[in-house]
Amino acid sequence: MDLKSDDDDLFSSDFLDGIYTPNVGKQHGALPSVIVIGGGISGIAAARMLQNASFKVILLESQDRIGGRICTDYSFGCPVDMGASWLHGVCNENPLSQVISRLRLTLYRTSGEESVLYDHDLESYALFNINGHQVPQSMVIKVEDTFKKILKETDKVRNEHSDDMSVRQAISIVLDRHPELRQGGLAYEVLQWYICRMEAWFAADADMISLKAWDQEKVLSGGHGLIVQGYDPVIKFLSKDLDIRLNHRVKRIVNGYKRVVVEVEDGRNFVADAAIITVPLGVLKGHLIEFEPKLPQWKLSAISDLGVGNENKIALRFDNVFWPNVEYLGVVAPTSYYCGYFLNLHKATGHPVLVYMAAGALAYDLEKLSDEAAANFVMLQLKRMFPDASEPQRLLFRAFGN
Repeated sequence: MDLKSDDDDLFSSDFLDGIYTPNVGKQHGALPSVIVIGGGISGIAAARMLQNASFKVILLESQDRIGGRICTDYSFGCPVDMGASWLHGVCNENPLSQVISRLRLTLYRTSGEESVLYDHDLESYALFNINGHQVPQSMVIKVEDTFKKILKETDKVRNEHSDDMSVRQAISIVLDRHPELRQGGLAYEVLQWYICRMEAWFAADADMISLKAWDQEKVLSGGHGLIVQGYDPVIKFLSKDLDIRLNHRVKRIVNGYKRVVVEVEDGRNFVADAAIITVPLGVLKGHLIEFEPKLPQWKLSAISDLGVGNENKIALRFDNVFWPNVEYLGVVAPTSYYCGYFLNLHKATGHPVLVYMAAGALAYDLEKLSDEAAANFVMLQLKRMFPDASEPQRLLFRAFGN
């Protein structure tokens, strides 16, 4: 999938205004000032929108790079997204689609709108059991149909209970009511793999996913596309000509009369008319920034109640391709925790790279391992499918909250 445009003026103010300034009028007279705290995609988009509307903007980022959970690595000699990889919702309603189109970036479509795996369809895959035997395609499709029926029945469970429960608990109730939906043997392991993929979408275990809220997000139309050149060009494009200060870790924010004072770790202060805070939820949960006056209780309660998921990626580059030409490879297992998932970047980009993706409890457990131990774990998964798999040439490991 290749979104292209004939307009070469990538950084025209009209284009950026059209995307990022629909509700902000141009200011006249003295320029109001804003400090944006956090250099992820939200902070960069806010800073771009404000600067286009003639605000004076400074962006403070604690790390030595911008992008946040967008992180394209080039150490393999090719772009590998170790954070965000997909455009979810390939349509004009998605403002990033317009940016990707202007930059002439290629999208490799991995699913339509109705995919039960969310970012993948069952069109290009290979699943194996722990003994290395490939699961018959007919069984995978049959279990997919069963999984859809189970999820449909969980909606009835939700309507019957005023209190929330986890998706895993609801699935258990459904299977007690409908024993015909229960799976046995290899089919049971395939069902666990579907649950594993659902957990990957939310970066949390099924017993932590809210039954009431799991399907309430607005999903844009157009399906999902993998950005072949990586997300880095998008970040560079949106951040062009912004005043960005790296390695500026904010410790304290004082909201005074008609001004905001932002103190960074080395003691320096930045003063502006307003501040926009786009730091990760984990920073707020950890109370790593002091607020004066203190945040209102309703906001503190919201921060406390929201959960933070976790997804890790381990990328491996090989000298040669020894796996089939499919989009993803999976290992089925008796529990979703032990199921595995590899994204085959060779299929989309032509580079001999596999990316192992782990979420929830498995992601946290992988973080406790050394890089060597994590690599050994992933290679064990891979060699279950391909006993003669060669050792990786290079390896990358990165963890991101969600």
